[in-house]
Amino acid sequence: MALLNILRRFAWDTQELAKYSLQLARRLFTRPFYFVEMVEQMYFLGVGSLFLIVLTGTFAGQGLALQFSIELADFGSKNYLGRVMMISIVRELGPVLTGLMVAARVAAGITAEIGSMKSSEQIDALTAFGVDPIRKLAVPRFWALFIMLPILTIVCDFVAIVGGYLIAIYIAHISGSAYWTNVIYKLTLGNMIVGLTKPFLYAVVIATVSTHMGFSTG
Repeated sequence: MALLNILRRFAWDTQELAKYSLQLARRLFTRPFYFVEMVEQMYFLGVGSLFLIVLTGTFAGQGLALQFSIELADFGSKNYLGRVMMISIVRELGPVLTGLMVAARVAAGITAEIGSMKSSEQIDALTAFGVDPIRKLAVPRFWALFIMLPILTIVCDFVAIVGGYLIAIYIAHISGSAYWTNVIYKLTLGNMIVGLTKPFLYAVVIATVSTHMGFSTG
């Protein structure tokens, strides 16, 4: 019986999330647009996360480079550290790490902010004045994350590769020219497309789920 209730609850939550996603999608490209709110959210969600992304990306890149250099040394291939770093960071680690850090920092905040507005009847007040709460509150946050998350991913990729460069120079004793030559060699269009597609998907998930949970607060 408990399992049946869990399945029912899961089905209900999935249905509500799907309905909300369609409602949000219909409002993304229609007027009115709240540009001021969107810029404010870009600053809060994007610029506000910059220090965390730089700090995390730098140390993650250094840790990754240290481990890779040790393993590659066993095969006499330390000079290929730049290639391994570029592929692993740009295609996988950078987007995932950025998505996790941004989600950890802002998703609960978005949910709590909208949820507190609902519990204090501010959302009802917006509706009473003829303002669509989803368009006013959710759409600016969606576009802010959709724009800023890929930018933060690029920043994370860059600082992680620079962190790997420091390890290559001072610990692995690899020449800087060899490191950057291999980095540039693997900086291909295919790798960049794979690495920059994921942040857009993560932004959609983070924005949709966090705003939905805020509007669903009891």
